[in-house]
Amino acid sequence: MGKTRAGRWPVVREAGFDGLLVSFADRLGESANRAALAFRAAVEAAGIDGVSETSTSLVSAYVRFDPLCHDHEAMRADLEALLAERDWYAARLPEGRRLWRIPTVYGGDQLTEVARAAGMSAGEAVAQLSKAQVRVQPIGFMPGMPYLGELPEAWDIPRQTELTAEVPKGGLCVAIRQLVLFPVATPTGWRQVGQTSFELFRPEREEPFVLRAGDEAIFEAVDELGDAATCEEIG
Repeated sequence: MGKTRAGRWPVVREAGFDGLLVSFADRLGESANRAALAFRAAVEAAGIDGVSETSTSLVSAYVRFDPLCHDHEAMRADLEALLAERDWYAARLPEGRRLWRIPTVYGGDQLTEVARAAGMSAGEAVAQLSKAQVRVQPIGFMPGMPYLGELPEAWDIPRQTELTAEVPKGGLCVAIRQLVLFPVATPTGWRQVGQTSFELFRPEREEPFVLRAGDEAIFEAVDELGDAATCEEIG
């Protein structure tokens, strides 16, 4: 089944009566996320009969199909044939990706706490976070909400054991080498390090989720919110 990691990956598993999950690792890594994004795009481009929906998680691609057109074994055979075509861990990322520059006001008690856990001052933490170019790995949990990474190993900080009562809409939070940006106010175990005015979910639009998996973002430090985010094509 193409090139695997440690002789085991990728693996194809059933996901309900009308789905298959193609996983490229059992934990987050740049190459596994790249593989999931590239493979999903390839499934879309291949035009496989019966495929009705695709999506990605951190390290997997989900394929939903019409069980009246294909059974699991037939769809599995099509996906395994596609897997065998190349080394997906080294595949190019999908086209149509964008780089977003999102103005962010950094600060707050949790920034100081998080910086200390990462072994740096608050100023050093802001300098690192505001220059990091991170990839939207998947969209999930809430409408349009991105998980972005990976950050350097110093940011491998666990989530809190107790929830923060509310992080506001547009709050930028960090844990486990990832950043998350919240589309609505919510309780969370992630620690807030900044605030944006970015509108992630715009239900009135044809594409209501502004960010897409594979996009990249830089959360640039500003003194106050006001400037809109900008984007440019990168792939």
